[in-house]
Amino acid sequence: MATQGGVTDSGLSRPASCIPPGCDEYPTSSPVPFSEVEMVAAGWMLDFACRCLCRHFCEGNREDFERSRDLTLAIIKGLPRTEARQVKTICICQLLVGVAEGKSLDYRFGSDQTISPLENALAAWTSLQKMQSKQDKLHEDIKCLIQTQAVAVYMGKGYFKEAAEVLERLFPESVSNEPLRMKLAEIIKRKDPYHQFLQYFSFNLMTEKIKSYVTVFLNEESNNFLIKEATKEAETKISEKTVTEVQCESENEANGEKLPESMQRSHKLSYSLTGQEFWNLEQIQRPRRTIIKKRKTFQSKKILQNIENILKGDRCQPSDQKRQHWRFEEDQKLKDGVRKFGVGNWTQILQHYDFNNRTNVMLKDRWRTMVRLSIV
Repeated sequence: MATQGGVTDSGLSRPASCIPPGCDEYPTSSPVPFSEVEMVAAGWMLDFACRCLCRHFCEGNREDFERSRDLTLAIIKGLPRTEARQVKTICICQLLVGVAEGKSLDYRFGSDQTISPLENALAAWTSLQKMQSKQDKLHEDIKCLIQTQAVAVYMGKGYFKEAAEVLERLFPESVSNEPLRMKLAEIIKRKDPYHQFLQYFSFNLMTEKIKSYVTVFLNEESNNFLIKEATKEAETKISEKTVTEVQCESENEANGEKLPESMQRSHKLSYSLTGQEFWNLEQIQRPRRTIIKKRKTFQSKKILQNIENILKGDRCQPSDQKRQHWRFEEDQKLKDGVRKFGVGNWTQILQHYDFNNRTNVMLKDRWRTMVRLSIV
């Protein structure tokens, strides 16, 4: 039964607020199935999220990278089906997620929980290589670097048995005579995580090579619909904001006076109360215990992911000595040293690792900070 005057065929009136401006009714039919419309929109979102992920990876912004990572993985999981042109995008996302978590052996994703992040990254990279019509040196270099670091990460933590297991998974019996496999097998046998070969084919070198590949990908694939439209909208908003600010400044100069102090305080107070009302609403909707727990979880995660935040917990150095920030590699050396020699043997740990001219007191203070922040 046709609708008349906002009354549906069931006899119930439809609220005017449900009808978009400029439209009398929602479209009742379309020649295009909605599933196809959904697939197109999902493809745009996937491309957009992947490019955000690539940019944050290249810029080294950990917090933004993780936000884009969660969004990207959610989109991939929610795809009704995967089209052929989307396979490359998905592989790049899986590659970056695996590399970003390459040193976190507790991080797992996928059905096989025994596979390390770098092994997942290698699987994604292998798929990308198969899509390339022409193989160049960069592709082969990245493959060798991922293979090397997949073993080196375990060795750096003293897990030599696990490193040997990874080697067996990376190089099956059919390629047992491959030079790289033989070299890594020799290093594992020596139990030398600081072997010159591993230092040369380092984790940082692998990351830089992958950034080079991602940069090329971003330059080649720069016509994403959402990025173009969002850029136009952002430019419009910035332009409008600039014009408004200029007009306000001109009006203030013409009047030759500022707002009364009481009005300024009133404006600041209303702004503050608006924000406070929003957060109070959040607290009403969620139990306080849940909020505190999630806040602590977020803070702990941020500490683990942002090494710069950890440095804020260090003791201040004497004024006549220049402060040296602790790098991630130094923290790993300190963890390994404590694992091998025990807490308190700072002089012995200094003799076996390079800490950039630090003293045993600095090692002791750093270890206390790491324990306090629960990152050991």
